[in-house]
Amino acid sequence: MLNHINGKLTRVPYGLLAKEILGLTLELRVLKSAAGWYLGTFNDGGPVSRESEYFQTKFLAESALKNRTWSQREHS
Repeated sequence: MLNHINGKLTRVPYGLLAKEILGLTLELRVLKSAAGWYLGTFNDGGPVSRESEYFQTKFLAESALKNRTWSQREHS
């Protein structure tokens, strides 16, 4: 998925599980559940997929997304 960020066309990571299982191309974002912070996808209906492991803080989840230092879950 491509998006304009700061005037530059930039590749935005999308949720692989959301795409493979539901056919939805949704941007990855930092989300929170009762279990902790994670990288996942969200649409108008709410959370769609959890794509990563859980992180203890929002900062750690944001850093993992920015630096691409997270692990992709293989199944929902």
